[in-house]
Formats: sequence, C-alpha cells, structure tokens
Amino acid sequence: MTDPSEKSIENKLLLLYLISRMELPMSQAQVIDFVRDADYMDYYTLQQTLAPLVEGGHLDVTEENALDNSTTRYNITDEGQTSLDFFEKQLPWSRRQAIDNYIAENRGKIKKDYENIATYFPNMENDEFRVKCGVYEDKRALLELVVSVDTREQAKLIQSNWRANASGLYQRIIEALTVSNG
Repeated sequence: MTDPSEKSIENKLLLLYLISRMELPMSQAQVIDFVRDADYMDYYTLQQTLAPLVEGGHLDVTEENALDNSTTRYNITDEGQTSLDFFEKQLPWSRRQAIDNYIAENRGKIKKDYENIATYFPNMENDEFRVKCGVYEDKRALLELVVSVDTREQAKLIQSNWRANASGLYQRIIEALTVSNG
C-alpha cells in the first residue's frame, strides 16, 4: 500500500498538472467530475487536497456568484507552476497521459463553459432581476451585457438562452454595431 504522505503529494501534483495543462480556470464541478470519473480520489480527499494548495498559494480561487448559482474556479499560480515544473516527474507517466487524454477530449467544452457566462441576481433597489451575460477569450472580456427583467423566470430564460447561443448572439451583436449607417 502507498504511504499516505506519498499519496497526498501525488494527489496535489495530479491537481496541479490537470489545472496547469487545461490552461483555463476550472470550476470545482469540473475538477470533481474529473477525479470522480477517473476514480483518482473521493470528494472528501479532493477537498483535503485543494485546501492546502489554495492556502499555500499554489492555486488561486475565484468565486462567481449569482442568486442560485455559485461557481468556484481554480487557476494555477506562478508558485504552483514552479512547484509542478520541479516535481512533475513524481506524478506517474500513466496519470499524466490520462490527464492529457482527458484534456484533449474535454478542453473545448470546458473552454466554452468558461468563455460564455450568464448569471442573474436580484436588483436590491427594486423588484427586478439583473442578468449579466459575457463572452470572454483568454481572460479578457469581449462583450459584457447586463439586462434588467421583471421576473426570476425571465432571468433564468435569458441565462439559459445565452449559455446555449452565446457565440451566435455575440456575432449578431457585433455585426449590428459595426454596420455603417452612412
């Protein structure tokens, strides 16, 4: 059986390698799906592995909050990348290969989830809801749009439609804004 401290180090390297190679911030749900589907660690072990990586400055964590939807995202820091570069070979080749295969199969979906964001929240000044929609590329905003609506149902519908159609909507908005009227 593997020494628990060696397993803990391997788990940390596995997460650093995954997030580094993805080259995008990964949501907690995406990380959970990966470790669960590959049977690398259970939820409890994952949380015990993530916490010291964040506390030690190896991973940066951001929160995206909406009324009924909160997303935690992890990104590797410079310190985390330096540690990974130094210790990467301690992660078995088969694990690195499995992660590389996972990334090749899933980067497009994860990138789409990261680049097309829609969240809603109540407007505290009145009884409306605000829906913030965005299209991002390489960590920069290409378009951000905030819409006020009367009901939660409208907010949810806009959120759902934006997530499903963001690239086409973005293209149509840009075309409409760049048409010469002269």
